[in-house]
Amino acid sequence: MTNLDVKLTKMDDLFSVKNKIVVITGAGRGIGRTLALSMAKRLAITYCFDIKFPNKIPKDLSDNLFHVKCDLTNKKKFATECKKIFNHHKKIDVLINNLGITLPGKNEKKYLEKDWEQTLKINLTTAFNCSQIVLKFMIKKKNGSIINITSINAELGFPNNPAYVASKGGLKMLGKSMAKDWGKYGIRVNNLGPGYFKTLMNKNSWKNTKTRKARTMRTMLGRWGEIDELVGPCIFLASDASKYVTAQDLYVDGGWTANGLS
Repeated sequence: MTNLDVKLTKMDDLFSVKNKIVVITGAGRGIGRTLALSMAKRLAITYCFDIKFPNKIPKDLSDNLFHVKCDLTNKKKFATECKKIFNHHKKIDVLINNLGITLPGKNEKKYLEKDWEQTLKINLTTAFNCSQIVLKFMIKKKNGSIINITSINAELGFPNNPAYVASKGGLKMLGKSMAKDWGKYGIRVNNLGPGYFKTLMNKNSWKNTKTRKARTMRTMLGRWGEIDELVGPCIFLASDASKYVTAQDLYVDGGWTANGLS
């Protein structure tokens, strides 16, 4: 084995999530599902939390991927399930706060208060509660990585969806606040912000030819993202490759947030 081979092996280990205990919220479908499958394929012990699971666990991942049916707004239930995970593995390495909803309004003149309250509850308050619960277990090992799935909406104003924009902006700053408070315990907190991807949440924008084209033109790469293109950045933040990275925003948006004049 050459010196170069040794360096490459060490680099592979650096980006490894093998045997890490990973908890992902909202992992029944969409981005959360993709991240969960990808983590499990890379031998992370991955616990998917959601209220329902449309898809079964693939047979080849049955030793690494687990479904936990849970209403994530129920703090007591989530805490109980996380305690079971910790008691079994003696650690929780990674929490990915992915759970989110979008309830756009019909126009800018009126936005329903109930939609505002529901969106903030799911997208922001639940992420805070889940993080506080997992923190208790990460502190015991003085190590951990929390990844908040934010959005380019955390940086930019988008029309007719004030609750979603506010919740993602709030989640971004929540991440920085937690990173500041919890860094002394060896816990890192970062934000991963997707641009436009072909997911169930964005299906209406994708189906509308005019809207799809407008979204496409805002990117530097001239296309929407493929959902698996979020995997690499997430693995980086979950792995030891980012062990000196905290309180950062990593946008996977094809250059949207940095784009200037066309």
